[in-house]
Order: sequence, then structure tokens, then C-alpha cells
Amino acid sequence: MRPMRPVQPPPEMYVRRIVDDEIDRLVRGGSAAIAIEGAKAVGKTATGSQRVRIAYLLEQSVTRQLLQADPSRINSGEPVLIDEWQHLPETWDVVRRVVDVGAVPGQFFLTGSASALHPGTHSGAGRIVSVRMRPMSLYERGVGAPTVSLAALLEGTQHSVRGETDFKLEHYVSEMFASGFPAIRRLSESVRRAHLDGYIQRIIDRDFPDTMGRRVRNPGALRRWITAYAAATSTVTSYERIRDAATSGEGNKPSKTTTQPYRDTLEALYVLDPLGAWSPTRNRIAELASAPKHHLVDTALVTTLLGLDIERVLADGSHLGQLFESLVLMCVRPYAQAAEATVRHLRTHGGEHEIDMIIQRRDGKVVALETKLSASVSDTDVKHLLWLRKQLGERLIDAVVVNTGVHAYRRTDGIAVIPAALLGP
Repeated sequence: MRPMRPVQPPPEMYVRRIVDDEIDRLVRGGSAAIAIEGAKAVGKTATGSQRVRIAYLLEQSVTRQLLQADPSRINSGEPVLIDEWQHLPETWDVVRRVVDVGAVPGQFFLTGSASALHPGTHSGAGRIVSVRMRPMSLYERGVGAPTVSLAALLEGTQHSVRGETDFKLEHYVSEMFASGFPAIRRLSESVRRAHLDGYIQRIIDRDFPDTMGRRVRNPGALRRWITAYAAATSTVTSYERIRDAATSGEGNKPSKTTTQPYRDTLEALYVLDPLGAWSPTRNRIAELASAPKHHLVDTALVTTLLGLDIERVLADGSHLGQLFESLVLMCVRPYAQAAEATVRHLRTHGGEHEIDMIIQRRDGKVVALETKLSASVSDTDVKHLLWLRKQLGERLIDAVVVNTGVHAYRRTDGIAVIPAALLGP
């Protein structure tokens, strides 16, 4: 059997992703092996295929058998894609050894949909560079022309905040349902729903057992757990409340040690994508809470699991604020990654002060960002940002409210107001 040539989308169909620039920089800098990691369907294979001549798709049993017989064939001297490498962990070790003896820049691209390494697999630290890929941001979806750059905000050079968009609330809601998975979002609405439901079912039936290494005894219970996390989107809901929601009607609640593997495995599959709490190195703020905010990798998975529809969400506002915050986070995370910044949230004990996103540069300085499901922004909406400015002083580079309005501008107090469609990398 010959290795397959990668199935590349025609150039006019491939939508260049923000992460493409990061990968290109790594190759120019001499990286020989790059692992593109993220949930299934985020576009890892398509992105990796743009850079190689040979691809091994390890979800295919015949391909696994080929490489099991002769793992060294991946060292052909040509750029190679090893897709879903976790199905044959030996390939990771082969790549690591080839890099040790002198692989050329951009020789290996590995994609993976599970972060947990096989017990017998070396980490690859210093040899294989990992790059995280998430679903498409609004910028990558082409829904508008951003006029404000997150990178410029982080640099402190985005003094003038301007721009106008015709994107309205109903458009944002449509994007919450449309998904950031490239292949799925191209489908018609009814077909897209079927694919999203099938995506969830595959996690339960195949991906979860493969990662856990044992059969799921109660698939219905696992779906209830994922649904409970979906209902908790953009909150710091406690484990106990999520457990109660997932096991409603059951007399004896399972212990945390029993159910912790559920959460750990869903995170390893990149289905859960929690936002950690901000822990500054020089903490001037007393009593910061440490609980993460719950998020799924894509808002469309949330709407599917909760059985929502666009008309209902627009009519009664169910989960709308939570979904908008999660949609904005889906955009901010790849923008911040491109700027070599991290994203966290801030919450004091008791919730006296909360800020949706703290975007931190390598030197510890931050941009604070709040989301607001409204076209207008009041003084009340910025009180936590003004409080943080007093706490941090010059460490706070900028403060932003991302909303659903028409215009981007700066308030007289210096807070930037930016419609989500106008924020870009």
C-alpha cells in the first residue's frame, strides 16, 4: 500500500486560519515537527494538508496496520502529515527520534484530538511543538471586517477605536447555532443539526471509550453529564450542582472520584474547554477565586445538547447572555494565542467583582474584557473594569466591553466599546 496523498480542498475553498500564521512562523524558525491539537472537526487535517505531500490517516485500520509493520516509512524525506496520531502512539516516538538526528523544518505535522499521551509515549518536549486549534472565530467566518485589533490593544497602540457594523443581535444568535467547525457550518440548517447530534453521539460511542480505554457502561449518563456542562456555560457552577443536574432522579449520587474521569476525559478530547481563573504573579487583589468557568469548545454543541432553537432563544432570552459570552471567548482565544497572550477570567470570592476575560501578555500586563448582550453600554456595565483599573494601575493596558452594538468607540472614561464583529486579531 502506498501512503496517500493528502486530500486538499481547492485553494479557493480553504479558508486560511489564524493559526496558519503561527505554524508558518514555527517552520521558518526551524521547527521540524508540529503537533496541531484540538477537537475533532476544527479543521486540523485541512490545515496540515496544506503543507505536505504525503498523509497517513490513522483512523483507517489499514493505514495503522501499514505503519505498525514499518513505522520508519513516515521518514520519507518529504513533508508528512500523521493524522490522529494517538491511534498509533508509536508514530510520535518515531518522529521524536527522527527530529533528534536532524529532520528538516516542516518535515512532520501531527494532528490529534486527544491530549492524554499514551503511557509509553515520550512527551516530545523540545522536539515536537504543540499548537492549539479551536473552531473558527467570527473573523475567520468572514462575517465582517474587523476595525479593532486585539494585538494592538495588548500593545497599547489601539488608541483610536472606530468602526461600524450592520451585524445585529439576530446575526450573533445565528452564529451561535451555525458552529465554528468548518465543514459543519457549510451545511443547511437541518443537516447541520443532524451532524452536530452525530458529533455528540460519536464522542459517547467511540471517542470517549477510546480515550478511557474501556467501554462506557451507561451512554445515557455520559450524555447527561455533557448536557449539564452545556447548561453551565459561562458560569462557575460547582461540581455538586453539575452532578445533581446530571443525575437528577437518582437516589445515590456518585462520588467525585467516580465521576472525575468523565470531566478529565471530556477535557482531554477538547470537548470541554474551561476558562481558568486569573492568578497574577504580583497579586494586589485580595481573595481571588480559583474556580474555572465552564465552556464547551463550540456554542453550537451547547445549543444542540440543550435542544434550543433560534426562535426560542430570541423570544425568551434563554441562555442568550451565556452563549454570547462563550461566542466572544471563541473569538478571543485564537486572537490572544496569535499575540502570545493567555486568557483567564477574574472573580473574587462571593462574586463582588467579576470580569469575563483577562488577557495577559508575557510581561504580566493585561487587557480586561467584559461582554454585554446589548447595543448600549451604561456606567453600571463598566464598574468592574473601573475597579480593576484602580487595583492594577499601569499593569492594566486597556479595558474593553464587547457588545452587540453598531459602533466601536471610546467612552469618556477611556473604556473601549467594541461590537464583537469588529474585534479581530
